[in-house]
Amino acid sequence: MGAGAIHAAAIGVHSEHRSAVYAFTAAAVFQLAWGAIALVRSSRWLGAIGAVGNTALFGGWMLAKTTGISFVGGLEEAESIQLADGLAAVLAAVAVVAAVSAIQALAAPNLRPARILMSGAAAMAVAVLAVPGMAAAGSHAHSGADGHGAAGHDDTEVHAGDHAAGAGGAEHVEVSLPTKPYDPAKPLDFGGVPGVTETQQARAENLVAVSLLRLPRFADPAVAEAAGFRSIGDGLTGHEHYINRAYVDDDKILDPDYPESLVYQVDRATGTKKLAAAMYMLRNGDTLADVPDLGGALTQWHIHNNLCYTTGGQVRGLTRPDGTCTPPLVKGAEVPMIHVWIVPHRCGPFAALEGVAGGQPPPGEKTLCDHAHGSTS
Repeated sequence: MGAGAIHAAAIGVHSEHRSAVYAFTAAAVFQLAWGAIALVRSSRWLGAIGAVGNTALFGGWMLAKTTGISFVGGLEEAESIQLADGLAAVLAAVAVVAAVSAIQALAAPNLRPARILMSGAAAMAVAVLAVPGMAAAGSHAHSGADGHGAAGHDDTEVHAGDHAAGAGGAEHVEVSLPTKPYDPAKPLDFGGVPGVTETQQARAENLVAVSLLRLPRFADPAVAEAAGFRSIGDGLTGHEHYINRAYVDDDKILDPDYPESLVYQVDRATGTKKLAAAMYMLRNGDTLADVPDLGGALTQWHIHNNLCYTTGGQVRGLTRPDGTCTPPLVKGAEVPMIHVWIVPHRCGPFAALEGVAGGQPPPGEKTLCDHAHGSTS
């Protein structure tokens, strides 16, 4: 029952992985139910069920710690032993030993008083162990996660998933499955997109969640400027980008504490600016072949290969037909980037901008417009 209580406490922290929720729920139900029945009934078949079931759970724990469990989302990679799962495993092992001992003791009625005394002491010990285990289960850390829960920089190639093939530009591929629209004020749920794994969905949700938490410190453009951000002068489009050149070439990506670019909505009537998104970028020299697999078909990186800038970093127009800029303007770097919106957007939390400002997606993909998670207001 102590192990079952710890497994029950772990359900919430694994909520981003449905298969893990099912596995922890099944473990908790079995152990709590078997323990409760075993407290009031004694039989050899009941002892055998407890021994076999807890042995299987202990074996699953060993597998998760050594090689990972490929068919359970969130447990695919081996993890180090932590307080919660270690206690649950020890209690399951004790349950196996106790079940086998109980089967043997059933043939010796004269031991019943001793068994009753031992059961009371065992219940107290289990309670003492289970409480810290349940508390620790609520802060269980997964292998490979950093402080923000966002994907790190690697050499994994981005996959198109279910993006429809077609020319770039302002055309959209639309996702229209029944899902929950993205509302920053409500719990995030980016499920329902074909081909997106539970791990990809969790990474996408985690990045948005930590962006919602950390980005508001740049709500005032003056604060952003003090941190090194500079406007590229595109406010006439209704969205103004501020870029921090130092952050573009640091060793951090997808980090809301060091966002390479901030996007502000501009009220043209009053000139006020509202922080709306981060535009996370890779480093100068990186290409679309270098982007990490963030959220599969939920997320789409893009570049800008047709913008011309002043030497001071102000955007001033588009390239000529031959792909060059009219001097003294210079062509901007084609750095891969992705938006993460902290306000509702009709094309979802990872939408690019519209028209010529939308950039160019990977070859063979249309600009993603995720109406399944897009705002309807």
